[in-house]
Order: sequence, then C-alpha cells, then structure tokens
Amino acid sequence: MDTQQLIVCRCEEVSLEELLTTAREYQCTARELKLRTRAGMGCCGGRTCRILVDQIVAQATGQVPTHTIPLGYQPPVRPISFQALGGRSS
Repeated sequence: MDTQQLIVCRCEEVSLEELLTTAREYQCTARELKLRTRAGMGCCGGRTCRILVDQIVAQATGQVPTHTIPLGYQPPVRPISFQALGGRSS
C-alpha cells in the first residue's frame, strides 16, 4: 500500500496525501487544515488524529502549531432518551 493513501482521520476518511497536498498548497495552520479537509471533525472530535495533523503541518509547511486558537476536543455525541436521564416512561 502506498503510504500517501494511508487514512489519517478515520472518521472523515482524510488521507495523508490530501492533508499534505492541502497543507503545502495553502500553507495552512493546523486549524486551517482541519477546516479545509475536515480532519479531526468527525465523531471522535480529533482524539485519534489531532497529533498527526499537527505533525503533518510541521512537516509540510515548517510551521510549529502554536494553538493560539486551539483545535477543540469534543466528546462524541450520542442520542439518549429522557427515560435514561431519569424521566418517566410513557
């Protein structure tokens, strides 16, 4: 398998090639790369790929991520019934 085709963000299915190409083309910060590719915006909220996205930005652009506007971690959202929260069942 070609390493460029490796999936970095599993939730949004963003490949290493897509991240490198976008970072080089636009000279993105980590936040911009996330917004342009949706890497880190899936159901895990970037828990599995955030560090890799930062490393890709550093490799492709030479920028060290400063996180002045940090990439946010968001907990997975799952529906839950009011009954499970302690409400009355119908």
